[in-house]
Amino acid sequence: MLAIAMFGVIAYAALSVSDVPQIDFPTIQVQAGLPGASPATMAASIATVLERQFTSIAGLDSMISSSTMGATSITLQFNLSRDIDSAAVDVETAIAGATPLLPPGMPTPPTFRKQNPGDQHIITLAVASPTMRLSDLDDYAENTIVPRISMVPGVAQVQIFGAAKYAVRVQVDPNRLATRRIGLNEISDAVQNWNVNIPTGTLYGPHTAFNVLSNGQLTRAMEFRPMIVAYRNGAPVRLDEVAHVIDSVEDDKQNAVLYGREFGEEGTPCLVMGVARQPGGNTIQVIDAIRKLLPSFRAQLPPSVRLIIRGDRSQNIREAFQDVQFTMAATIALVILVIFLFLRNASATFIPAMALPFSILGTFSAMYALDFTLNNISMMAVILSIGFVVDDAIVMLENIARHIENGEKPLDAALHGSREIGFTIVSMTVSLAAVFSPILFMSGILGRLSANSPSPSAPRF
Repeated sequence: MLAIAMFGVIAYAALSVSDVPQIDFPTIQVQAGLPGASPATMAASIATVLERQFTSIAGLDSMISSSTMGATSITLQFNLSRDIDSAAVDVETAIAGATPLLPPGMPTPPTFRKQNPGDQHIITLAVASPTMRLSDLDDYAENTIVPRISMVPGVAQVQIFGAAKYAVRVQVDPNRLATRRIGLNEISDAVQNWNVNIPTGTLYGPHTAFNVLSNGQLTRAMEFRPMIVAYRNGAPVRLDEVAHVIDSVEDDKQNAVLYGREFGEEGTPCLVMGVARQPGGNTIQVIDAIRKLLPSFRAQLPPSVRLIIRGDRSQNIREAFQDVQFTMAATIALVILVIFLFLRNASATFIPAMALPFSILGTFSAMYALDFTLNNISMMAVILSIGFVVDDAIVMLENIARHIENGEKPLDAALHGSREIGFTIVSMTVSLAAVFSPILFMSGILGRLSANSPSPSAPRF
């Protein structure tokens, strides 16, 4: 019993903690972008091409696409019996087959990612500054905070909402272009030809070779303005003569704002970072590790930048587990009290008082061996199972106590009493377990949550 208790304590400390079981829901989301394209163009030239390729994938239940200005999103939902990893391989193959048919102006090929109910962000951070530009704030977040958080064990990815990456915007004046008889294609070609960063070559001498370094990449608006876009009447026409060139961000149509007393009535622009944990990771341990990094982040950021926590799922998990632990302790205490009131025997009461905690600790060892996690559903099952253990213990102890009252010695009473009631105990336990067995055959997400047999189509929880 001590060995069972020891392994149970070790397993309890090693078990992953989350609010719900980790399941693989076979849903994949595909993203594609073409800056400047209208929703109709995105639907016709990108979404339709990809959808035709995806229809040949086996096990596809539904496909929903949504096209907006410059972006297309396609959600693929597969049968629950379909393994999400093999489905991801088929989606990747379909994207590769559709790539030659997509518009050549796409900056990046379509991307996809798996979607699981357990992949919600476990903690949300926000950085805000009333004085710093969003592009500079984004630079701090992208290069200082996100890489360090991504290195924390158990972190799957860090997603930035309201990202404001730096970009130069060229706002062309059509009247000035018409006056100088310059087309938009000339402006586009000039920007591409002037903003280059390619290897120049090597100068070879009789004894030494020199690498020629020539960086023609432009990074600021002031560097683009004197650019020559064309020649008219023998004179150069510069970019700032036909357009307004400003420092801006890649996407100025979205932003995130923090509201509150400390952020003013109009709010303060910010960047929001959502952290997702890896499957099977301990949510509480991951969040505690991230919280330990916050003081070092705040020390590196400028004084005007504030780094705050906007959401923490570990609080709900901690509160739920405190309630579960209190419920479990109260249940054990009440059960022991009821046994003592009816049996009026301290030694007979001591037996179930020891059997209950040892049984629970042994359950934790089995949960660790079967890759279960400590979550609301599994802990609720443990609390319900306490009643099964108590029922068996009460029936067995009452029968043994009856033999002792009839004058038998304790050892003989234990042997005779257990022999008489042993089959009844087994039949009671099997019948109680049979009541819940139909849950194992349920389909859908409920069946996934209740399944306990690890397999490729029904992952271990």
